[in-house]
Amino acid sequence: MGNAIAKFSRITVPAKPKTTFNVGVVGGGTSVNSIPTEMFMDIDMRSESPGELNKLVTAFQAIIREAVDEESRTRSVAEGKIDADVTLIGDRPSGETPVSSSLVQTTTAAVKAFGLTPSYGIGSTDSNIPISLGIPAITIGRGNSARSHALDEWVDVGKPSTVRAAQVALTVILAAAQ
Repeated sequence: MGNAIAKFSRITVPAKPKTTFNVGVVGGGTSVNSIPTEMFMDIDMRSESPGELNKLVTAFQAIIREAVDEESRTRSVAEGKIDADVTLIGDRPSGETPVSSSLVQTTTAAVKAFGLTPSYGIGSTDSNIPISLGIPAITIGRGNSARSHALDEWVDVGKPSTVRAAQVALTVILAAAQ
């Protein structure tokens, strides 16, 4: 598994469209000095482009096969063959709702009505599923925050900012329902 992780970490992905991956969780074995009978790694792969994501998944699967073959050639398989079971544990398809869409334009107007400046970006959110199904969707930012997905992630939950965020969100919902 270490060989596979090392090989995977050397993959180069494009900055545009943004494509990322990480080995977020690894585990296995029963003690520091025993041969593990099982091990696992959880990998997160994302891209703004379905094509780039598919290329990354294909490269990962090839690396796993290669690492298993290399391990089988260099270790004893007398007690059983070495194999890998690649299982999809989550799927967040990529896509975007164009800035020119009525939903984005309505949201822009609502945000500006509160004296805020909208910004646009592509991210991995719950909006990805409807977008992948051809349903326009957006994710409204969470206001003053930083360090998403890090242990020190934070968001301002003070009453003034929370109330303002709720007002903006409700305005967007009511305006989009028209």
